[in-house]
Amino acid sequence: MKFNIITIFPHIFDSYLNESILKRAQKKGLIKIKIYDLRKFTKDKHRKVDDKPFGGGPGMVIKIEPLVKAISSILKLKTKNQKLKTKIVLFTPGGKQFDNETAINLARNYDNLILIAGRYEGIDERIKKVLHNSGLKIHELSIGPYVLTGGELPAMTIIDAVSRQIKGVLGKRESLEEKRFGIGMPVYTRPEIFIYKGKKYRVPKVLLSGNHKKIEEWHRIK
Repeated sequence: MKFNIITIFPHIFDSYLNESILKRAQKKGLIKIKIYDLRKFTKDKHRKVDDKPFGGGPGMVIKIEPLVKAISSILKLKTKNQKLKTKIVLFTPGGKQFDNETAINLARNYDNLILIAGRYEGIDERIKKVLHNSGLKIHELSIGPYVLTGGELPAMTIIDAVSRQIKGVLGKRESLEEKRFGIGMPVYTRPEIFIYKGKKYRVPKVLLSGNHKKIEEWHRIK
């Protein structure tokens, strides 16, 4: 799976994407993450990527020219392997709610994700028509019922959630808790008894029994 991120703040991703599981997945070649600085697709000396909205109003709008160039550049790389299945994603508060089912679908059905991290008041709406006329479509996603300052955090969220669905990223398929007993299953570890302010907090006895059938039943009930 290849993740292509279009952003005006490329260094935001430096820490998160180069640590822990995602770092190992990249080293193994299971995922590839490429960050595209939108400012590099401008022509003017100030590398201007935004401008005032027509019709007035506060804030700025991401210009269409550099965005089209950035997407076109990524799609040209795709031609080296025509079998790559690509999905273009724009993060917006009004988009479809991203969930685990969507993450699974993306991991199973696509090889190449183009993630547009918008900023300010949004991006020029004409990008949708430009892509449509090229036989493409922007899929709008939201990671929650709130507004963020940009699409960088959503991009990292999608990369994390989708990557863990790719075989080999977590090491063992059993690490996918949703494959076992569902998301949010309570877990315990040593010590067996934790004492705090004179009160004892114990691990459920069934988990210490060694009876795997009963342990599985306990998990299902929980």
